[in-house]
Amino acid sequence: MAVNYGEKYPVGRGKINVYTEGNGEYTIVILSGAAITSPVLEYRPLYRRLSDTYKIAVVEKSGYGMSESTDTERTVENMVNESREALRLAGINPPYVLAAHSYSGFEAIYWANTYSDEVKAVLSIDMGLPDTAAEMSRAMSEEKRRAINEKTKKLYSKIQKRGFFARLVKKFSVDATGMISSDNLNDEEKKLYADLFYKNISNKEMFEENMHLVSNAEKAGATGMLKVPAYFYISDFKAPMKQGSWKEYAVKYAEEIGADYTLTDKGHNMYTKIPDEMAGNFKNFLKKYNM
Repeated sequence: MAVNYGEKYPVGRGKINVYTEGNGEYTIVILSGAAITSPVLEYRPLYRRLSDTYKIAVVEKSGYGMSESTDTERTVENMVNESREALRLAGINPPYVLAAHSYSGFEAIYWANTYSDEVKAVLSIDMGLPDTAAEMSRAMSEEKRRAINEKTKKLYSKIQKRGFFARLVKKFSVDATGMISSDNLNDEEKKLYADLFYKNISNKEMFEENMHLVSNAEKAGATGMLKVPAYFYISDFKAPMKQGSWKEYAVKYAEEIGADYTLTDKGHNMYTKIPDEMAGNFKNFLKKYNM
């Protein structure tokens, strides 16, 4: 039986894949972290535990999962508006709760503050923040980031061949988040996950987003602090910084906006390890705000 993976909708010069399940007055929109192989499969452990109460929509960005390239610059405004358009075409209307992982934190902040009538709350899955990105840019110049991008492209071209080298680095590449070695997916889903990983790892979007890190963070920050209710899951992710830490910046931001938050030692991709805990806390939080 084929894996239910969603439907594609024409956005830009390509098609964006949107997967849905569950029912509810509010739709939780899953926004993917950078270079996630297959958002539909990656976040399944978490959203499967939420879809009994809420409608779930996983929007796969340009070049991710089953989505095609929209052939647009990877600016935060383009990414947000493409997600909004894909949801509109899919007939999934606001209000939304944005569940943002890592890089998509910039998208969540920009979206919630720019289109405030559409977003009722934000669930942070260790999401990136403007001040965090600014500090990371001080520790790593654009030139250095570009050089790393070029080295990564060469490495990925080797991995993409799926030969001996790919098998050697499996734990740090296709299974980096632990989805292949876990029981979160069945065998058919794991095969599809691996196929999508090797298909997508060299997509231009993955590298362009990295080069837009600082500008996208600045644009998100320019819209102000989050003004909607928010719940933060915060890890001890080791980001390159000269001062402070990923955790310290996230706690500071959460406290400044009056958000609820939980600290975890389960890593940046904690949704693969503690999905029951996360779903329970997210549900209780949303219920507190009558959502």
